[in-house]
Amino acid sequence: MAKNITPRKENYSQWYLDVIAAGQLADYAPVKGCMVIRPTGYAIWEAMQARLDRMFKETGHVNASFPLLIPKHFMEREAEHVEGFSPECAVVTHGGGKELEEPLMIRPTSETVIGHMYSQWIHSYRDLPVLINQWCNVMRWEMRTRLFLRTSEFLWQEGHTAHETAEEAQEETLRMLEIYRIFQEEYLAIPVITGLKSESEKFPGALATYSIEAMMQDGKALQSGTSHNLGQNFAKAFEIDYLDRNNNQKYVWTTSWGVSTRMIGGLIMTHSDDDGLIIPPKIAPIQVAIVPIFNNDQQRSETLEFAEKVTNRLHEKIDQLQIKIDTRDNLRPAEKFFHWIQQGVPVRIEVGPRDVKKQSAMVARRDIQEKNSVPLENITQHIVELLERIQDNLFQRALDYRKANTHTAASYGEFKEIIANEGGFIFAHWDRSKEAEAQIKQETKATIRCLPLEDRSEAGKCMVTGAPSEQEVLFAIAY
Repeated sequence: MAKNITPRKENYSQWYLDVIAAGQLADYAPVKGCMVIRPTGYAIWEAMQARLDRMFKETGHVNASFPLLIPKHFMEREAEHVEGFSPECAVVTHGGGKELEEPLMIRPTSETVIGHMYSQWIHSYRDLPVLINQWCNVMRWEMRTRLFLRTSEFLWQEGHTAHETAEEAQEETLRMLEIYRIFQEEYLAIPVITGLKSESEKFPGALATYSIEAMMQDGKALQSGTSHNLGQNFAKAFEIDYLDRNNNQKYVWTTSWGVSTRMIGGLIMTHSDDDGLIIPPKIAPIQVAIVPIFNNDQQRSETLEFAEKVTNRLHEKIDQLQIKIDTRDNLRPAEKFFHWIQQGVPVRIEVGPRDVKKQSAMVARRDIQEKNSVPLENITQHIVELLERIQDNLFQRALDYRKANTHTAASYGEFKEIIANEGGFIFAHWDRSKEAEAQIKQETKATIRCLPLEDRSEAGKCMVTGAPSEQEVLFAIAY
């Protein structure tokens, strides 16, 4: 157990912050509520961005860039949207030493400005569909902040699409939700539940909002991504209309969808332990750290040479940018080991004089901190297979934890008891009334995370009101 990290059982919130500090992922910025993402943290974001960007482009989406500043009247044109976001908006009132004729809002999201541009670009059905994504920063003036999970400024991607029909918009909404699910489970090794948000939890101005929900190690839920079917709300507000195939003027159907640097927080809280960060191999900026061990100049030369030999072997199957040889002379071997443990690197290879003589290396895996000697001739295949095993183990470990902490409540009394004593996910019946939803939130702090897309359609009675219920919904206390 690392001395610089508070144990999870002692104080989970402090543990989370300690892991971030020890892993050199981020720090607080001079502006309250904002953060500085350090190189290690940003490298993780870059790896996430690269993979997702490819997945977006494979489904026909392209990238563009839209302004940071949005005219105030744009936000006011979609009343529900501005009502939902106005408390969180930062407003620019002066520029160039003068008061602006119209205040400008720093984007909390870009539906309005993109809606305006789409109204200029879309004229005919031949212009559809429009499938655009943007990688950018946004600002929401959060009152209670926590690194990566909730900050006033954060990095994200926001996709915005326009379609001919309601059916196409719904297909797009679910398609992007599925991409998020695949990315979370196959690359971040985080099992998620996909589903529809309740009316009170949906995105302001949306027809329907879908989300992916993950369970963290403290049993709380983290909404890791959302996909919104915006219907024609924004199209009507911004006059995004077109001439259809029958020469009739119609409004388009739009969607938006996004994930953010919040995913880094989710990765930390899903996989890391009391020694620090653990990164799944498929998203790790460095998959293998090689640590030469030496006591004198001759040993230094021999072990570094052997480390290079190991590296050259690994280059056959692993990107050279994902292999790091630790050549620092100012740290003892144990300090180097500890550094790479807290950086979350999946595999560490130790090379000392004895290993050079034996033409082998000590291979340590981060997820279970197991160490074995591996002959040089077998090292490449061993590491490739080990990385796959680590990836699978992290996912399975998180899935097993979720299953062990997922419950079903037949009554409101049972629900309250589970929330108070066990936490985790709870499936229970709800009558879809805002009143019952609000009562549950007020009395237990639990919220409806989603109406799962998986089949839980067995009819029952709402645990609060006793009214008929079509399906069980997912409840949890959330970040």
